[in-house]
Amino acid sequence: MRRHINWLVAVAMLVGLTIGTAVTAQAADRPDSWITLKTRLALMTTDGVDTWDLNVDTVNGVVTLHGKVASEMAKEKAGSVTKTIDGVKSVKNVLQVVPKPQRDMVDKRDDQIKDSVEKAFSANPLLDKSGISVASVNKGVVLLSGTAKSLEAHVKAVETAAKVPGVRRVASEIKSETE
Repeated sequence: MRRHINWLVAVAMLVGLTIGTAVTAQAADRPDSWITLKTRLALMTTDGVDTWDLNVDTVNGVVTLHGKVASEMAKEKAGSVTKTIDGVKSVKNVLQVVPKPQRDMVDKRDDQIKDSVEKAFSANPLLDKSGISVASVNKGVVLLSGTAKSLEAHVKAVETAAKVPGVRRVASEIKSETE
């Protein structure tokens, strides 16, 4: 009887280790390109992290952030956000704090901004019929939604929307089919 219990305990521990290792391995085995895209996407849609000159490189799960941000707080937030991405083993934050050049702010009505973003999506073959749409625009903040066919399309949609005159920030509720 005692042998039977010991055997059951051993099997339970083995199953637990196998499941735990599989989950850890899956997160740790994320491709570097996937980690880079997810990091860029997270940073582009995080309030308080301005991505006007931000670069992300990933090698074996080690993410290097370089480029320029407007404040020390933005630099710290970029590092913190990056650490939350699946597969990130460590973060090298070599961002430089440099005052942001003034972007001419264009005052446009929200409906004009929405039309401009939708036209920009239609003009891009990756985004046209991508499943991504403009859910709303509120005081220049564009909310994107839908299901993207790829993570690349998701990132491109956020980048494209951010470049439209009058857009102050982009938020995303987009799901990606490849996640």
